Amino acid sequence: MQEAIKIPTSLNAENSVRFLRRDEVRRMVAESAVVVVGRRGCCMSHVAKRLLQGLGANPAAFEVDDKCEDDVLAELRAAELPVVFVGGRWLGGLDRIMASHITGELTPLLKQAGALWL
Repeated sequence: MQEAIKIPTSLNAENSVRFLRRDEVRRMVAESAVVVVGRRGCCMSHVAKRLLQGLGANPAAFEVDDKCEDDVLAELRAAELPVVFVGGRWLGGLDRIMASHITGELTPLLKQAGALWL
């Protein structure tokens, strides 16, 4: 059986956590307009989520336990966490999200993905 990834099911992750198999991560990325996958308690993941929320997007946030991190990185074909997906496509980490926001590229990407309605 594959290892599980801790995924918060509500805004209060401390009170409500379920487990998601790593093979389900790809499906979750494809089904959500914006996804942030990061380490549990990581400040960079928090910043990425807050930036997206500040723009009006409501990202699905997946928090990964340390023991599952390598498997998740391999599954997502990423070098490090956090990883942000927009419209089912890998966008990058926090540095790429911030650079896209500064250059004005992020908002059109979020609109195209259906994460922003206006």
